[in-house]
Amino acid sequence: MTDAQNLAIRLNQNDNVVVARADLLPGTSVEGVDAVHHIPAGHKMATVAIPQGEPVRKYDQIIGFASTDIGPGDHVHTQNIEFKMFERDYRIGEAVKNIDYVPEAERATFDGIVRENGRVATRNYIGVLTTVNCSATVARYIADHFRGPALEAYPNVDGVVAITHGTGCGMAADGEGMAILQRTLAGYARHPNFAGILFVGLGCEVAQIGMMMEVEGLKPGPLLKMFTIQETGGTAATVRHGIEMVEGMLPHANEATRQKVPASELILGLECGGSDAYSGISANPALGAAADLLVRNGGTACLGETPEIYGAEHLLTRRAVSQEVGEKLIAKIRWWEDYVAKNHGSMDNNPSPGNKAGGLTTILEKSLGAAAKGGTTNLVDVYSYAEKITAKGFVFMDTPGYDPVSVTGMVAGGANVVCFTTGRGSVFGCKPTPSIKLATNSAMYRRMSEDMDVNCGLVVDGDCSVEEMGERIFRKILDVASGKQSCSEALGFGDSEFLPWQIGATM
Repeated sequence: MTDAQNLAIRLNQNDNVVVARADLLPGTSVEGVDAVHHIPAGHKMATVAIPQGEPVRKYDQIIGFASTDIGPGDHVHTQNIEFKMFERDYRIGEAVKNIDYVPEAERATFDGIVRENGRVATRNYIGVLTTVNCSATVARYIADHFRGPALEAYPNVDGVVAITHGTGCGMAADGEGMAILQRTLAGYARHPNFAGILFVGLGCEVAQIGMMMEVEGLKPGPLLKMFTIQETGGTAATVRHGIEMVEGMLPHANEATRQKVPASELILGLECGGSDAYSGISANPALGAAADLLVRNGGTACLGETPEIYGAEHLLTRRAVSQEVGEKLIAKIRWWEDYVAKNHGSMDNNPSPGNKAGGLTTILEKSLGAAAKGGTTNLVDVYSYAEKITAKGFVFMDTPGYDPVSVTGMVAGGANVVCFTTGRGSVFGCKPTPSIKLATNSAMYRRMSEDMDVNCGLVVDGDCSVEEMGERIFRKILDVASGKQSCSEALGFGDSEFLPWQIGATM
């Protein structure tokens, strides 16, 4: 809710700060308190005295502790607030509720592509996947052959895309790092948005194609081919061979047609990047409202970015449907605490400089806003990175906060559409899954309108409620899943955003 002067946003009556809706000059009165300093738009102003060591509250949650005495009207930011560890009360399952599911006959639908195995696609690509950085150039040469008029005879094919990465060798042949890479590649190979897949390796790399295929249970066939540069006869010969293989797949891929399918076939990846203080006020809760609508319609919404729910995880464990699910999430949090400590870092190394310029101060504040993307329904399962998502409802996947790594994991898990909120203006897209960009504020939306699909800044402006914006986002998700291009697709994003999570030593 906003104050009478419409200059600031109070998120909860128990908060001791408000968020500036516009730049507040010294002397500007908000809730009867005069600003002592210039408060930039999106930044926080104290409305009461906060003694040193006392918690700073926003969303009626702790976002940090006063590092010095803070007076009414002070600018509350990095100069006077600090991150400290504190105990969270997880109370697993306390907030589980009955979900008001939409009757099956009345559920929303979209125009999807039903594959022979029953999985539903939102796009129809052929993928050229690499096992190692050494085969990346060859994969791109194969895919580049099919740019422009080369696919005119195949109007139902969205494109041929090279899925390349910078690892696959100089790493341990077993262990967690290799398991993640194999799981990620296999997840993409199985993704319904690919009609066919070519795996291209060098031949001598650690991440052997045959080993990955065996471990992940992938079987070569007419629409799943594998070969290496060394065995095929070098770069030029491999490119020619790859082009021939794709040409053989195109007629089958072009047979794909869209048909009405229920929204329950959607797996929605929830992501945020380039966040600002409005992210947790507009786009993230609005996306959460859209996620709730999808869940009520029988679909799946997947939240990730474990380091960016840190400090808000207790709000998710309370929604866990079982002790097991709640403890799985807590175990992921403990793993990250240990992982960061071993690397001489802090969980508060995030937010980024851009996040802080936008008004976010600590990871606790950022996490509380980021977790809002997950809506309000029950947490039904927790997945490891790139693990196949099988549950219906709201789920969580353990991913890093870095946007392309996080989304890569969710797509490998089966996400067939992604919503990406941003306040600073991240430019992002991914193939084979379409990405919908949600702007948190109107100023950035106007500045970058060709990159943004939805202006959630209308919530901050007071022109739209969170629930109304959630409905708009949900309808946009259905439209894009039905084949309408998102802004990032129209701009050609997605060929360079595949980035598997690298854990372990580079040797």
